[in-house]
Amino acid sequence: MKLPVKVTSALFACGVLLASLTAAMPAEAAAISCTDTDLPVSGPGLPPLVPGAPAMVHGRLCLPAGDAPDTVQLLVHGGTYNSAYWDLPYEPARYSYQRDMATHGYATFAADQLGAGGSSHPLSLPLSVWAAAESMHEVVGHLRAGRVGGVPFAKVVIVGHSVGSGVVAVEASTYHDVDGVVLTGITHLPALPVLALGAALGLRPALLDGQLGRLGSDPLYFTTRPGARAGLFYAAGDSDPAVIAADEATKDQVSVPGMGTVALFGIVLPATKGISVPVFQVVGEKDVLFCGLLALRDCSDSAVLRAQEAPYYADPSKLSMYVLPGAGHSVALHENAAAYRDATRSWLRDRLAIAPQGYHSIG
Repeated sequence: MKLPVKVTSALFACGVLLASLTAAMPAEAAAISCTDTDLPVSGPGLPPLVPGAPAMVHGRLCLPAGDAPDTVQLLVHGGTYNSAYWDLPYEPARYSYQRDMATHGYATFAADQLGAGGSSHPLSLPLSVWAAAESMHEVVGHLRAGRVGGVPFAKVVIVGHSVGSGVVAVEASTYHDVDGVVLTGITHLPALPVLALGAALGLRPALLDGQLGRLGSDPLYFTTRPGARAGLFYAAGDSDPAVIAADEATKDQVSVPGMGTVALFGIVLPATKGISVPVFQVVGEKDVLFCGLLALRDCSDSAVLRAQEAPYYADPSKLSMYVLPGAGHSVALHENAAAYRDATRSWLRDRLAIAPQGYHSIG
């Protein structure tokens, strides 16, 4: 049976329109590319694991669809984490910082700090905040030189979490080689009694941990005890038990010298006084490690917290503050983490004039 000419023409027109819309739609998830790489680094007091061979930092580069952006975020995880913090193997559409940023047009490189993940595992004693900062400085150089994914990034924004934020603060204030700084899971007056109790009850040598025994750790590498992460890093009511389980399954180790020097020189003294570029500081409202009465920090209001933190920066006008409501310490892994990622993108656009590339929303 033949269709009337008008109906046939209308169907043909609809087909053309549908095809053109489909071609115009960004295939975000399918087009995101993530690749792993190893980069040679050095550090003060870090002899090579093999004579004549450098230490290596392992990392994952995630790029959006289309042309590669000219800016990359260098992501530095916290203590007892590795780069899986930024790309958790559970519901990545909701919890992966890297894949969400790529979907929205931003490139990221998540590095495993020395001693964690796929990076080299040197002796823990010399693995201080300065060694960690120097290794990240060298990674910045690799990113700018095009040695990661063949993309020479013109701008680098360095992003830290917790202990990683202390490393980031020292890196940015020492080398002045980045265009912006994001510090998450940190304030300048931690809740010392909570930290002390958490360390005493929640940490143990990685050597004694069956999950991490394969790492060949020395006695000054520590990790969390089974089940400790929920109370230390998460807030009830804003966390998914399956996420906490994935967090436990991907946990890692941290060097005691690293934690100690980060706490003293990266947070308390503070290194942030030497940062000369815009800073975005992010904390969870219910972070028991860095907020509340014992930390002398009011994390219920971003304006109040900004006023408390501003004296620790040489130019307070460059400080922006964001509080993720209801969240605990590990802000990227809470149920409402999308709001924190959105706030980060707004800061990148508004304060650093870094627009998304390789992604365009419809409408």
